[in-house]
Formats: sequence, structure tokens, C-alpha cells
Amino acid sequence: MANYAIGDLQGCFNEFQALLRRVNFNPSQDHLYLVGDIVARGPDSLACIEFIYKHQNSISITLGNHDLHLIACFYLNKPTNPKDKLAPLLSSRHIQRYIHYLQTQPLAIWLAQHKCFISHAGLNPHWDIQQALNHAKFAQQCYQGKDATSFFENMYGAHPTVFSSKLNKFEKFRYIVNYFTRMRFLLPNDQLELSAKGAIKHSPELTPWFNHKNYSQLNHKIIFGHWASLQGVTGHEEIIALDTGCVWGAEMRLINLDNMEIISEKSHFLLK
Repeated sequence: MANYAIGDLQGCFNEFQALLRRVNFNPSQDHLYLVGDIVARGPDSLACIEFIYKHQNSISITLGNHDLHLIACFYLNKPTNPKDKLAPLLSSRHIQRYIHYLQTQPLAIWLAQHKCFISHAGLNPHWDIQQALNHAKFAQQCYQGKDATSFFENMYGAHPTVFSSKLNKFEKFRYIVNYFTRMRFLLPNDQLELSAKGAIKHSPELTPWFNHKNYSQLNHKIIFGHWASLQGVTGHEEIIALDTGCVWGAEMRLINLDNMEIISEKSHFLLK
């Protein structure tokens, strides 16, 4: 049995399948962890979801911002951005079962056997593993519960910037979702800065979350996606960035969690 993790698919089904073939992925024996943003922007989000749903016993997802946005649009009956190329998925006769399946997936996973934490955007430097898992569980109960629509209505926005016991349930939900799915840079006061999305060199006044002093010594690994402009480079051996921008014409990255070998598949967009 082998365990793998792959960075943001974003509808890039052909590259996804090519990576699985290269490691001879066997869904009856192996397990695959996807770090989120399964859908949007790429050519075939529907095929990605169909494959994952078919092999759901062998695949775990930590939801990304695009995945949550898809679920929210479904619940709120909101149009999606045409650039996300989600029309074939949303018009599928199985869309309801796919949405409900995505809702069963968490924001974070802890693999004790590998001493590895997985989420879409990373780990808040002020949370330990158990705190992060507790926050993820709270958010999961929100987007899975009978009041899920209300939480999706209140999911968007940059505030609150500080966590406290005075936050209402919607504010708490939004705060947690932002850290797990949108985090890149921190301000000097350690609050999230959500407008900067590019390379580190373009925002020298900001701190990448993984460069926070609390990560100077780690005894576990953190695997995340979300930040394609990092090009897979964090400068930390234990903090592994898997989104290497396949949907933008670069690569899709897979890591073998058993031996930490990394394999990349070049974007097939370059071959057209």
C-alpha cells in the first residue's frame, strides 16, 4: 500500500491521470490525498469529480477555496465565473451527489503515521495540530449542517482578522475558512493579508505564513497547495508546497508520503 498527495487539480484531468499512471496508483490498495481546489479554471472539472467520486474510498480531499465556492454557488443558486469553466459540472445530472460528496470532506487532515498535516492553504502559525483540527471540525459541522446555506451566505470577506470568544458563529466560520483556504501572507501584526497573491518578491513588506518564527523548528510536516507562484519552493524542508501551477501552464506535483519522493507532470496545455 502506498500513500500519495497531489497538489491543486483545478480541472486538469489529463495531467492528474498521467501522474497516477506514473506511480501505478491502485485504488484497491493505495490512498491518495488531494490538497483542494479540485475544480475551476481547468478544462475538465467534471471528469476530475467523476473519477474522485468513483474512487472515493481511496481518496481524501482537504477542501480549497474553489471547492467551497462551488458548493456555495450550488446552495445559493449563484452563477459561477465563466472563467471557472464549471458549466459541464453544474449541468451534470449527478451534480447534487457530487456536491454532497464534497461536503463530506474536511478542511484538514492529520496523518499520525507520517507526522504530516495536510490542508489547502497551510497551518495558522498560532495553532498547534490539535487546535487546527478542532477548528477544522467546527467549520466542517457548519458547512455540513442543516444551516449550511446560512454559513455559505456568510463565508465571504476578510474579516474578522482576530479570533476571540466574542465572535458569532458566522464570523468564527469565516475566520477559520480564510486560514485554511485563502492564507498566503501575514501582516506585521500576524493578521492575514488576503489581497496579495503573487510571488514573495513582489510583497517584501509581508511575511509568507511559513516564514513565521513559530516555524523555525518543526517536528512534523505540513503539506499544502493554493499558492502556485511559489513554484513549489518554501525554503523549509518540512513545509511542502504542492501547487505548482498546472492550470497556468506549469506542472502538477505528486509526493509519495512514504518516502517523500516528488514527481511532476508538465501541463498538457503546452502540448496543444
